[in-house]
Amino acid sequence: MKSSYKAVSFCACLVFLCFQFSIPAFSSAKQVAPGPVPSQISMAERIFIANAGENQPLFNEEMFSGGQQRAYDAFYAAMKTSGRYELEGSPVDADVSFEIDLDVNRAGPRISGGPSILGDAPYDPYFRLTIRDPKTNCILWVLIEHVQWAILQGNRDKNFDLAVDRLVNDLQAIARSANEATSKP
Repeated sequence: MKSSYKAVSFCACLVFLCFQFSIPAFSSAKQVAPGPVPSQISMAERIFIANAGENQPLFNEEMFSGGQQRAYDAFYAAMKTSGRYELEGSPVDADVSFEIDLDVNRAGPRISGGPSILGDAPYDPYFRLTIRDPKTNCILWVLIEHVQWAILQGNRDKNFDLAVDRLVNDLQAIARSANEATSKP
């Protein structure tokens, strides 16, 4: 009886000590200063948009309506209406080059055991926007924006458009934060 009491007391003290030393480690997250945004992005006025393609896994049915060029067309139109950049027809004339692509990967096995018209859904579609310096072909920044999965075609198309809007907003936020950082004394 005495030995089991000692063992329980020892374990309780050990647990107490572990919590005493581990809680401060979790509660004091180190703040990291944001890294600089490359000057080519913050100073860019003229851009070239390249179509880096789409990777859709369905052979006889499109996941998103609008064809294989929809990601490029939607992003190009959104950038044109944003008014932030002048769109160029050649990377030689641009300050930065944007490469937009859509990748649709399987997220895992089917959630339900019932039949699926899309096979082993759900999928995890996402846009990747690669920003390059056209003079050196160096990657300056990469943005990824996921498209929320939906079963119905109309909802997938709506979520596609919302993800394009978020991608443009993300890009504008980066340029805005870079401009604010350069304007501070």
